[in-house]
Amino acid sequence: MKLGIVFAFILAFIVLETSADDDVIYVISASQFEELLKHRNDGACEGKGFYTYDAFLTAARSFGGFGTTGDLNTRKKELAAFLAQTSHETTGGGNGSPDGPYAWGYCFITERNKANSYCDPGAPCAPGKSYYGRGPIQLTHNYNYNQAGKALNLDLIKNPDIVAKDAVTSFRTAIWFWMTPQGNKPSCHDVITNRWTPSAADRAARRFPGYGVITNIINGGIECGHGPTDALVNRIGFYKRYCDIFGLTYGPDISCRNQRPFGA
Repeated sequence: MKLGIVFAFILAFIVLETSADDDVIYVISASQFEELLKHRNDGACEGKGFYTYDAFLTAARSFGGFGTTGDLNTRKKELAAFLAQTSHETTGGGNGSPDGPYAWGYCFITERNKANSYCDPGAPCAPGKSYYGRGPIQLTHNYNYNQAGKALNLDLIKNPDIVAKDAVTSFRTAIWFWMTPQGNKPSCHDVITNRWTPSAADRAARRFPGYGVITNIINGGIECGHGPTDALVNRIGFYKRYCDIFGLTYGPDISCRNQRPFGA
């Protein structure tokens, strides 16, 4: 009987350890998710009730390695960086907001200025459809919708609005962008999990591993190499708050203020 109890305990431990390697639920709890995105369900937010913990988990589980690469601190740092960057993209907070500006990530689902259709040459567009920012990463431009749709087996050219209507799809487009290298840019995932080695050109452009390079990947042409812009301050503010909640150090090179953008 005692041997059976010991065996059952060992088996349970093995299952737990295996699950911890494969599932982000062991990296971020529901209560931490609520603390990080504290005001996303505020009545003033377009996204009230949309960005749920369960939708995030479901989307995360469809990408091998997201939030499950490296040791526990590396996994936490990836989620802190991902949620920080996407919180900046969807923020509804300001300096006078309750709990400060960095407690208001995931307030918006869609880009507030929808005047631009973002239908660019080189990728298809559907009649009457616009490709303005939607979802956590604010997926923008028809070519990004086209690539994301192919990767996710969805027709996002004909139905871009699904990114703003289905929370799992919304998170999946953001994680797809995070996990996918494009052009001469590494993936955000590879940078934050220490799997990217800068080339000679990267080093000459002062692009070194750290949170700052992720900003460069996402919006470097506008935000990097121009000193401490408001956008950079906000991206870093979210990241620092989330790292503090996770009990993490920030790491080096968290700003891209002195980096040249990719492709410049």
